[in-house]
Amino acid sequence: MAVFAPVIKPVQTVYENHIGTVKLLFMQNTILLADDDTELSGLLKEYFESEGFQVRLAADGVAALEEARKPGLDLIVLDVMMPRMNGMDVLKELRQESKLPVIMLTARGDDMDRILGLELGADDYVPKPCNPRELLARIRAVMRRGQSPADQAVIVIDDLELNHGSRILQKSGEVVDLTSTEFSILYELLQHRGEVVSKRDLYMSALGREPVPHDRSVDMHVSNMRRKLGPDPRGDNRIETIRGIGYQYRVA
Repeated sequence: MAVFAPVIKPVQTVYENHIGTVKLLFMQNTILLADDDTELSGLLKEYFESEGFQVRLAADGVAALEEARKPGLDLIVLDVMMPRMNGMDVLKELRQESKLPVIMLTARGDDMDRILGLELGADDYVPKPCNPRELLARIRAVMRRGQSPADQAVIVIDDLELNHGSRILQKSGEVVDLTSTEFSILYELLQHRGEVVSKRDLYMSALGREPVPHDRSVDMHVSNMRRKLGPDPRGDNRIETIRGIGYQYRVA
């Protein structure tokens, strides 16, 4: 397998871990592969390392949660079916203390696992068996969303204040805990507030990929955001579904 030079980030990336510390990265990204298929994990580890990543491994859910709590981690690839503690339980516990990006590995055709994973706060999912190049593309897309952009725009609408640079959303002065993907979708909707944003545009801007048939990832992320944001100050739904097209952030 060909070996390429490590990929060095051109900008700082900031993540807040479970104890509130901030990490500034100027080095290789570090990912955790949590899967009890040790042969597959070994092959993926070799491939990702050849693409400039540092890779940690965990073969069960308990070990995955322990590794996720250690400093220096940028993203988790988390299999659903693992011994000792399944991936859904790991994600549920992790989301109580961390915004660390998570990509779920689900059984092909298992819509319930995909829906539950997104409801629990996964950033994206990839069905197994998966193409390593596709998984790598998803990893890079999720990581790009977590980078601090040069654009430090602040959008204020009603009781919401979204800071694009710090990737922090506040509602009436209180921080709203959004995943990286939820934040990216909301930013896109707020940029085009009062306009209809197509689902394809949301997939491309927030997930970095084209939508595929029967994929309800964006729908689930929007549903999660509605629950977290609640109604606007007038008591209306903030995000309206435009059937067959996409979504619109409503303005008075």
